Amino acid sequence: MKLPVSLLRSLVETNLSAEQIGDLLTMAGFELEGLDVVAGQDVLDIKVMANRGDGLSALGLAREILAKDAAAKPTELYNRLADRIAFGDENGNPGIRIQIETEDCTRFAARLIRGVKNGASPAPLQAVLEAAGLRPISLLVDLTNYVMLEMGQPLHAYDLGKLGGPDLGVRLANAGETLTTLNGDEHKLTTDHMVIFNANGAIGLAGVMGGLSTECDENTTDVLLEAAHFVNTRVRKTRKENGLNTDASYRFERSVDPEGVVSALNRFVELYMEAVGAQTPMDAGVLSGVADVYPRPPQRREVTLRIPRAVELLGMPITTGEAIQHLSRLGMDVRSDGDTLRVALPSWRPDILREEDLVEELGRVHGYDKIPESPIVGHANRGGIFGVPKLADQARAALLRCGCDQVINHTLRDKHALDFSESWRLGPRNPHSPEMALMRDSLLPGLAESALRNGGRNVHLFEVGQVFLQGDYQVDESPEVAILSTGQLTRSHWSGGNPSEADFFSIKGMVEELAGALNDSITFDLPHDPDRRFHPTRQAGVLLDHGRLWAGTVGQIHPDLANELGLPEATFMAELDLLVFAIQDDMEHAIHDISRHPATRRDIAVMLPKSVPFATVIAAVNDACGDVLEDSWLFDVYEGQGVPEGNHSLALALQFRKMGATFTDEEANAVRDRAVSAVTSLGGVLR
Repeated sequence: MKLPVSLLRSLVETNLSAEQIGDLLTMAGFELEGLDVVAGQDVLDIKVMANRGDGLSALGLAREILAKDAAAKPTELYNRLADRIAFGDENGNPGIRIQIETEDCTRFAARLIRGVKNGASPAPLQAVLEAAGLRPISLLVDLTNYVMLEMGQPLHAYDLGKLGGPDLGVRLANAGETLTTLNGDEHKLTTDHMVIFNANGAIGLAGVMGGLSTECDENTTDVLLEAAHFVNTRVRKTRKENGLNTDASYRFERSVDPEGVVSALNRFVELYMEAVGAQTPMDAGVLSGVADVYPRPPQRREVTLRIPRAVELLGMPITTGEAIQHLSRLGMDVRSDGDTLRVALPSWRPDILREEDLVEELGRVHGYDKIPESPIVGHANRGGIFGVPKLADQARAALLRCGCDQVINHTLRDKHALDFSESWRLGPRNPHSPEMALMRDSLLPGLAESALRNGGRNVHLFEVGQVFLQGDYQVDESPEVAILSTGQLTRSHWSGGNPSEADFFSIKGMVEELAGALNDSITFDLPHDPDRRFHPTRQAGVLLDHGRLWAGTVGQIHPDLANELGLPEATFMAELDLLVFAIQDDMEHAIHDISRHPATRRDIAVMLPKSVPFATVIAAVNDACGDVLEDSWLFDVYEGQGVPEGNHSLALALQFRKMGATFTDEEANAVRDRAVSAVTSLGGVLR
C-alpha cells in the first residue's frame, strides 16, 4: 500500500523523518518495501499482512506510530477520527430505504446530498491521490478515495437521478443475472456473488466495484452516498470469480472496522463542505439524517493476559504498567487485577483471538530489539530418525532384500484363527461393521488374508505395524513385524533344477537377516510355552541379549489352522516384537579394518548327539577360534551307516583370516585343532 507521509503527519505530530517512520512501522510488523518521492511528497510503500486490515489506512498506521513512539502526539483530527466523527443528526430520517437480504452484509448506511458540485477536486487533494497511486477523476469520486486512504473505509457515490429513488439493498445475485461495472466489463453473475440492488436489479458488486448505470458524472446533481461492512470471504469470492481487483475489495478482504461506517460518511461530508466552501452540512446540500441498518453489531470481545506468561514467552522483562500503556495506546481498554489484565478488544482488531496474540502485541510495541542476547539454553532434540521408527525402516529394507513383499492391513478387524489371544480383545465403542469391530492383536491374520487374496501359493509377505495387547495395567500399543512365506523361493529356470521351497530354515534365515539389520545378535530356543498357532514341534523362540529377552516366535503354521484357513501346510511364519529390539537400539556397530591378505579354509566333521543344539556348537567354535575366525557354516549333515542311533555327523567349514599377514598351514591347523577340541568337549567325536 502506497501512503503519502503527509497523510500521516495530518494525524500524528512527530519529529521522525519519513525514513524513520518507515523503520518504526517495519519494527511494528508493517514492513517498509520502498520509500519514494512523488511530486515533492514522501511516499511510503508499506506491506500489510493479510490479517491486519486495520493497517490499510493512515488512521491505522498513525495508531501504530503513537503506540511505539512515546514522543509522538495525536493531532486534533486524529482525536476526532478516533472518537467517530458525528454531526448529531445521524438519527434523523433522510428518506432512504435499505434492505439487507444476506448475512454477508453486517451493516449498511447511506446519506443524501442535493445540488452537488461535481467538478474537479482541489489540487492538494489530487496531489495526495496521485502520490498514493490513484487517478483523480472528479470531486465526488476523489473524496471517496481520500476517505478510504485516511480511514480505511471504502465509500461509493450513486447518481440519485440514475438510481431512480433512494432505495438500496444487498443480496446474493440471481442465477444468470448480469451487471456492467464501472470499467465497462459485463459480468454474468452466479448465486455466490453479492450485489447491491434496487428496483431495476443489480447495480454494483458489493465491496468490489459499482455499476456503470449509476455512475456519477459532470451532470450529477443529487448523490446517495453509501458505506457498508461485508464479510471478507464473500467479497473475495465475488471479486475473484469476476476477475476484478480494486482498492475497496483489497480492504474488505482483509477486514474493515464495522464501527467506522457512519463516521466515514460524516468525514466525506466534512471534506465536501471544505471543498465547496460551505459552513454547515445544510449549506452543502447534505440532508439531515443517516439511514443505518445494523442487524448484528459485533459483541466486544475480552481476552485475559497474564504478565508473567508474556515475559516468559517474549524472553524480556515487561512491567504491568508498561503493558497497560502499550495496549491502551493501541486503542484497547485494559483493566488490571494484579499481574492479570482484562483486555477489551477494539472493533478494528478481529485478528486478536487469544492470549498469545496479545503477547505478540506487547512484543512488537515494546520492541523486539529489546530482547536481551543470551546463549541458547535447553535440550537439543536428537536429529534424524531413531528409536522404533528407525528399526521399522531397517526391518522393511532387510525383508525387501530377502525377496518379501510388504503389505499394509487395517488395524480394525474381526476375530481370526491366527489371533494372538483367543479370549481378550479390545474394540471401538461404536464399530463401523462387525468386520471392523476389534483392534488387531497380531499381524499374522492380515498376512494370511493377504496371502489368500494372492492365490495362497508362492507368496512371501511381511508387515510392520501396531498391535494392541492387554498389558499389566493398560492396553499396550506395540510395534511388531511379521513374516509369512510359502511355496517357491525362486522362479523356475530353463537351466533345470527344482526351485528351492520355503521351509523352517529359509524363514529362520530371514529372521537372522532381519536381526542383523537391526544390529542385534539373536539365538533360537524351544519355547517354554508353545504358541498354539505354530506347529508344536516346528517352532522356535527368538531370543536377544544372550537368551535373556524373548522377542517372538518363528516356525510352521499349525496343520489344523492351515486346513481351516485354506493355506498350504508348508506355510511358515514369524512374529517379532520391535520394542524388544529397541532396547538395544543404541548399540554401536562393530566396525573394523578389512584384511588385505587371503583367507584360509579348514573343514572338520564331528559326530555329535542330536540333543546338542547347533547354536551351542557354533558358540563353542567361535570362542575357541577367536577373532581370526571370519566365517563358519554347516555344509553337510549325515545320518546313516557308521553313525549310532541318536547321533548325526556335522561337517563344518571354518574360514580364517588375520590382519597384517597370511595364515601359514601350521597356524591354520592350530586354530582348527582348537575348534575340534571345543566341539569334542561337548561329547563329539572327530570323524
